[in-house]
Amino acid sequence: MNRITAAIARTGLAVLVVVPSTTLTGFGQTQPPPPQSATQNGNPALLREAAKAITAGDYQLAEVELRTILQRSPRDYRALNFMGILRAQQKREPEAEAFFKQVIEIKPDFPGGHSSLGLLYMQMGKREEAIAQLRETLRLDPSRTDARDSLVQLWTADAGEALKADNPEKALASLLQARKQKPEDPDVEYRLGMVALRMSLFADASEAFQSVLVLKPDDAAALYGLGRAQIGEAKFPEAKTSFAKYVQLHPDDASGQFALGLVLQTLQETESARRCFQRSIELRPSQTESYFRLGLLDLDQNRLDEAEANFRTTLKRDPKHAGALTGSGRVAFQRKNYDEAARELRGAIASDPSLREAHYYLGLDYARLGQTEESAKELEVATKLEHEEVERQQHALKVLDLEDSAVPSSDPVK
Repeated sequence: MNRITAAIARTGLAVLVVVPSTTLTGFGQTQPPPPQSATQNGNPALLREAAKAITAGDYQLAEVELRTILQRSPRDYRALNFMGILRAQQKREPEAEAFFKQVIEIKPDFPGGHSSLGLLYMQMGKREEAIAQLRETLRLDPSRTDARDSLVQLWTADAGEALKADNPEKALASLLQARKQKPEDPDVEYRLGMVALRMSLFADASEAFQSVLVLKPDDAAALYGLGRAQIGEAKFPEAKTSFAKYVQLHPDDASGQFALGLVLQTLQETESARRCFQRSIELRPSQTESYFRLGLLDLDQNRLDEAEANFRTTLKRDPKHAGALTGSGRVAFQRKNYDEAARELRGAIASDPSLREAHYYLGLDYARLGQTEESAKELEVATKLEHEEVERQQHALKVLDLEDSAVPSSDPVK
């Protein structure tokens, strides 16, 4: 069933009209009747018959009934509205527009006329004009859920186009308009959360995802998004709770296992983090980041052989992985292979100049090599970069972005 024409058909008659999606052809070029004296609706029986004909898909009979009404009452606004519906179905949009405008001229406070015209403009791709008419519909009749739903659809579409144009600010503004119309719509809240997350508005993202979870407590995408937002807010215990619930609901999801492991690693729950990373590799052997994270855990525990093996596995899959290059450099540094360490750490910096840890260890390495000036330069760069904790949070969010494609999603807003 065509959603637009079905919604247009709500005219206030006792019979609820639902218009099938079949597009009919062969109608003559019927023009709107010329303005005459306004006529009150005195044709309820014929209107009901026309409504029944539309419901049955008999558009030719419906037009005969409506013509009969308009011959007697040329300014019957309900009959004119139905004529507009028929023309919209036939894709004879200029004629439909003329009928709907005449309805509004005759009966400006008739919500159905504004709704019909707004939905026609949606069909024609005239978004701003559609929004104006649908807003007027709701001003006249706030109970019109069809108009409200259509406004939300328009603003949601606006947000999607804005994101494609790399304009998250405009997307956020459109979604806030949609939220005003439907404050408890989980789809709108989820979209808001994803846009806020993209803009690093972590508190706003958390609020939006939590709103989704009030309505849908087991929504996987919202749980995952909430965990990401909580990482951004440095609320790691809360993120642990969110990802733990996600994993409880989806124990065989490699991305969920990885995300939980990442938070557990930050909380220094080493063995639990290790189990999550290992499980994520079991579920998806191509998990590059899990090997890298296992390497970091091994390095922290001075298990240099295991750390080197995990970093090498990472680099086989991603030769420019800055974290793994830094890890390999640290392994070489601890083994006092300073020339090798310098090569690895310079490679890490070439891949990601903002990686503070690489500059720091390269500075230490240059000092061991007796290159005092180069050492001081690298250590100075390291002090100008962000603190390690903030860096780790940002890197965690970047890594989780890589995992998003495998996460169940309410909608591809990302």
